Amino acid sequence: MGNLKGYQKKHLKGLAHGMKPLVFIGQKGLTPTVVEAVDEQLETHELIKLKFIDFKEKDQKEIIIRDVEKETGSELVGMVGHIATFYRQHPDTAKQKIKLPER
Repeated sequence: MGNLKGYQKKHLKGLAHGMKPLVFIGQKGLTPTVVEAVDEQLETHELIKLKFIDFKEKDQKEIIIRDVEKETGSELVGMVGHIATFYRQHPDTAKQKIKLPER
């Protein structure tokens, strides 16, 4: 996945605004089950929110975010409080739900 440009992230943040988190990171952190759940949700929705329940330290969250990006091939769109938004375009163009703006 290529790097999202600022205006594309802004567009995705707008789309994600009314969404509820689909995946939760609890006390066990980033387990293989959580990675699988993130991967499945990205496959279905392309744009998801992930909520940190037990990790309140910014450094801990940043490490987990980098791991999620690496493990799932997704990209962080933004982070507000304890909720991170991730995007991964569906590889099948017929199944893509989100059209990114091009300048």
